Amino acid sequence: MLEKRKKREYSEDFRRQMVQLYNTGKPALEITREYELTPSAFRNWVKRINATGSSRIADNRTPTEIKLIALEKENKRLRMENDILKQAAPIFARRS
Repeated sequence: MLEKRKKREYSEDFRRQMVQLYNTGKPALEITREYELTPSAFRNWVKRINATGSSRIADNRTPTEIKLIALEKENKRLRMENDILKQAAPIFARRS
């Protein structure tokens, strides 16, 4: 059975250097092989860094995506509160 490879973390500076190599003309295939990167991760770095200067997902979200995430978080919190109140209602009804 194959062992699952441990997730590797790369610094922002390393990611920028790899994208800079690519932008100056070094082929993506050569970079991914030389530094043992996954092609999909490298493509994402290139896309994000060239668009906004940062490889972090949070830095590349649109205002609409940010608002949607906030609304989903609020919705989850309100559902939890509602569930708690539904469970508590019969308890308070018996005490009256």
